[in-house]
Amino acid sequence: MPRERSGGYTPPLEGDEWEVLPPESEAAGAKPAEPLFKLIALVMDNLFRVPGTQFKIGLDPIIGLIPGIGDTGAAMVSAMALIQAARLGLPKIVLARMATNILVNQIVGVVPVFGDAFSVWFKSNARNYELIKKFSTGARRTATRSDWVFVVGVLLALVLIICTGIAVSLWLLQQLIKLTPGW
Repeated sequence: MPRERSGGYTPPLEGDEWEVLPPESEAAGAKPAEPLFKLIALVMDNLFRVPGTQFKIGLDPIIGLIPGIGDTGAAMVSAMALIQAARLGLPKIVLARMATNILVNQIVGVVPVFGDAFSVWFKSNARNYELIKKFSTGARRTATRSDWVFVVGVLLALVLIICTGIAVSLWLLQQLIKLTPGW
């Protein structure tokens, strides 16, 4: 959809103005992004209450049971939250802590069954939401080039871990098939 600027028409793909992600909001009355992080934490980590307890689980460990793609999908949701946090201009130390939570959850999540049990306990998205709540109340700043270099590096590491997890899952599946009589 075309954008208007200063009352004039600007084509959507003109020159260097085109972006893959929408521009950061700098308006004084812009809504905080905290509800987005709260929703991600709720759905991925705390959606269902275990009957008879106060303990909650989300979709992260449930979809993580699907070999290869489950952990990948959960990591992609977490990575999108990390990108949004960088767009909000959170300090690099917060981004680093968020990235560490995502990476720990993904690395341990590669291990079948144990990784999903770990994800139930660790709740990386809920941890990241708490970090967002703690640090988003301060003055916001525009994300710098070094913030983006850091986030891209973390995302590349995450992609490498995801690919390794898929490869290990496929290898384990192949080994199980070889052990099955009649194959």
